[in-house]
Amino acid sequence: MSMETKPKFIRAVAATMVSFLVGAMFVLGGIFAYANYFSDLAKTQTGAAQNVVPASLSVSQANKLPDIAGIVKKVSPAIVNIETVTQISGNSYFTNPFYRDFFGRQMPYHSGAESNRGVGSGFIINKDGYILTNEHVIHGASEINVKVVSYDRPFKAKVIGSDYDLDLAVIKIDAGKDLPYLKMGDSNQVNAGDWAIAIGNPYGLDHTVTVGVVSAKGRPVTIDSREYKNLLQTDAAINPGNSGGPLLNLAGEVIGINTAVNAEAQGIGFAIPTSTVADVLKDLLEKGKVVRPYMGVNIQTLDSSMAQYYGIEKTEGVIIANVLSGSPAEKAGLRAGDVIQKVNGKTVTTAEGLQEIVQKSKVNDKLVVEVYRDGTIKKATVVLAEK
Repeated sequence: MSMETKPKFIRAVAATMVSFLVGAMFVLGGIFAYANYFSDLAKTQTGAAQNVVPASLSVSQANKLPDIAGIVKKVSPAIVNIETVTQISGNSYFTNPFYRDFFGRQMPYHSGAESNRGVGSGFIINKDGYILTNEHVIHGASEINVKVVSYDRPFKAKVIGSDYDLDLAVIKIDAGKDLPYLKMGDSNQVNAGDWAIAIGNPYGLDHTVTVGVVSAKGRPVTIDSREYKNLLQTDAAINPGNSGGPLLNLAGEVIGINTAVNAEAQGIGFAIPTSTVADVLKDLLEKGKVVRPYMGVNIQTLDSSMAQYYGIEKTEGVIIANVLSGSPAEKAGLRAGDVIQKVNGKTVTTAEGLQEIVQKSKVNDKLVVEVYRDGTIKKATVVLAEK
């Protein structure tokens, strides 16, 4: 290569190198921009996915399942099995086919007078060995035996208090030392769809655990002469022997007392809410029964036809059909044909409304009653007595 050609060659190589570097920088810049674009896009998509979770829940909460096993382990020592011996006869209510079908044939049918064994559940409510169960579990029992976890032999139990109408009973055992017990929750805070755990002694299979949800609240159910007005409905499996056992929330608190299941249905069980228990537990423990106030009147909701029958101008209120002799109502001067319109200043339009007022009152409470009588309004003070 001549001296003259050499500078031209060097210039050509330099130009090629510059072109290569410019091209490389352009490609790297494109790659960098491409990466940044998709990085931002990924962040946007991640944020969108996070927004799918309701604002009230975090991602960890949404993915978290309840620790059923942990709850069961914690509460099981306080749940007991109850076995009873009952002398029954052919006319015992346990032999009523409807009653036996509703409770899943918990008590075998016998046509003559003889002893019968029954099974049920319960749970300890304080360290001294007081146990809450259903009244129908211990009804008429001549002997009650309670099996407690970690004790080899059953304990003899005695009835402390019971109420047929509410189907609640408190029995007691003496273990000689403090016992584990369950905490009562607030069933008023329970909503349909909340988790529910039932533990009991179905068919003698002790500490059987079933899980479901609270299906509904405030269910009325009538079985023979028992009228349940405010039951929790659940699809947690409840079978014969579950009666008296606890229905629990995810905090391990009792929200209901498992009571009945329709043997012809599936996923329909009922429990007495703890709100009902809270109102009467003190009476059961201290007095052995539920103390109920009463006025001593037979009443009906007044309507136009009834007003016409009685010759009453007013067509709104509660008419007294009969006053019981020696009752608080009689002592206050109330009489048949009076139309009760207000109690303690509150307007009363239905018989159920008046009954609710009395039920929420206490013995010796005074109710100022306004009645319509012979075209005028009269007032009377009724001092409620024990029913």
